[in-house]
Amino acid sequence: MKSFYLITAFLLSLPVFGADATEFRGNPQHTGVYDAPGVPKFSKIKWKFHTNGLVISSPAVANGTVYVGSTDGNLYAVDLGSGTQRWKFATKVRVTSSPAANGGMVYFGSYDGNFYALDASNGQLKWKFQTEGERRFAGKHLHGAHPDGETMPDPFDCYLSSPVVWSGAVYFGSGDGNVYSLDAASGKLNWKFKTGDVVHASPAIADGTLFIGSWDSYFYALDAATGKEKWRFKTGEDHDIYNQVGIQSSAAVMDGVVYFGCRDSNFYALDARTGQQKWMFNNKGSWVITSPAVRGGKVYFATSDSGLFYALDAKSGAPVFSQKFIWPMFSSPAIAGNMLYIGSEEGKLITIDLTSQKPAWVFQTDASRENGPKFTKPDGSPNYETVVSENFYDEMVIGVHKLLAVGAIFSSPVVVDNVIYVGSTDGNLYALM
Repeated sequence: MKSFYLITAFLLSLPVFGADATEFRGNPQHTGVYDAPGVPKFSKIKWKFHTNGLVISSPAVANGTVYVGSTDGNLYAVDLGSGTQRWKFATKVRVTSSPAANGGMVYFGSYDGNFYALDASNGQLKWKFQTEGERRFAGKHLHGAHPDGETMPDPFDCYLSSPVVWSGAVYFGSGDGNVYSLDAASGKLNWKFKTGDVVHASPAIADGTLFIGSWDSYFYALDAATGKEKWRFKTGEDHDIYNQVGIQSSAAVMDGVVYFGCRDSNFYALDARTGQQKWMFNNKGSWVITSPAVRGGKVYFATSDSGLFYALDAKSGAPVFSQKFIWPMFSSPAIAGNMLYIGSEEGKLITIDLTSQKPAWVFQTDASRENGPKFTKPDGSPNYETVVSENFYDEMVIGVHKLLAVGAIFSSPVVVDNVIYVGSTDGNLYALM
C-alpha cells in the first residue's frame, strides 16, 4: 500500500502537458484554438532558431520536435526544449507551406512543385509526389502597377497550401490549380480536383467535407473521400487590376458554418452543408488574408493594409469589438486560454486579452527593433514612400522585399503548453514564454 501512495504522489508531481499542434491552425477544422494555458504575461525568449531565409511557414509541433520551413529551401526539425537542430531536409527551393506531422511522418510542399513525406524522426524521404508545377497568382496591370499590358506574378502570394491529414489521406492545394488527395502512407494519388486558378489556401475538413478557396474567385466544398464537388460559392471579381479578387485565406469550420476571408475585401460565413451565405462583413477595400479563429460564439480575423483586428458574433456577423494596429496583418490568430496571439508586418506579435478585449503584451522581433524605425512614420504607420519610388511593377517587388527587413510575422503563432512558437522574415523561429 505504501508503494501505491508513492507511485501516485510521483505521477501527480509530473508536469501536465497540453496537446501537440500537429498541423496548420491546430486541427482539421482549422479553428486556430489550442489546448494550452499559453502565455498570459511574457517573460522571456526561451530560444530562437535561425535559418538562412525567411520563415513564412507556420510551425507544427509533435513528439518534442518543432517542424518549420524556410525560404532557404529547407524544412527544419528543431528540438522543442533546447531549440537545437535535429535535422534538415533540402528541397533547394523555398518552403512556405506549413508542415503537418502525423503517424511518424511530416508532410509539406515546396516551390519545386513536389509534395514531400519525410520520416519525422530523422528527415529521411519516404516519398514525394510531383504536381503539375507551382506558380504564383498573376494578372495584368496587377494592383495598378505599370506596364498595363504585362502579366505580373503577385508578390503578396507568399504562402503555399498547407496540408491536412485525415482518415489515412493527406490533402493540399497547388499552384497548378488542383486540390489533391494522396494516400498518406504511400503518396499514391487518390483524386485531384481542378479549379480555375492557383490554389494556395489550405484545406479544412469537417464531417467528411473538404473546404477550400481558389484564386479563380470560387470557394469549394468537396467530398473528402471522393473529390466530388458538393457546392461552390462565388466571391468578387476584378479584371481591371486583379486586386480585389481571389481567396488566399484558409477556412475555419465550426457548428455547421464555414468562415473565410477574401481579397475582394469581404469576410464570409456560409452554411457548410449547402454553401448558402449566412452573412458577410465588408472591410472597405482591405484584403482578408488571415485565416479566422473561432471559439465561444465569436470569430476573429484581421485585415491587410487597414491593419484592423475584428471579433464578430459568429451567428450574425455583428461586430463585438475591434482594434487598430496600423500595419498590415497576414498572420492568422491563435487562441489559448483567454489570450489571442497574432503577428503583424511590423514584426510584432500582439496579444489580446479576450476577457478585457484589450491588448495585453507585445513581442518585437530582432529585425523589427533594428530596422523598423527607418520604415516607420512618426505616427507609427508604414513609410511606403521610402521603399517605392514609382508605380512600376519592379519597384513594387523591390518595395515588398525591403519591408521584409522589418522582420515581419507572416507565420501564424502556435501554442503548446506555456510556449508560443512563431516564425519571422528575419529568419528566426522564436519560442516565447
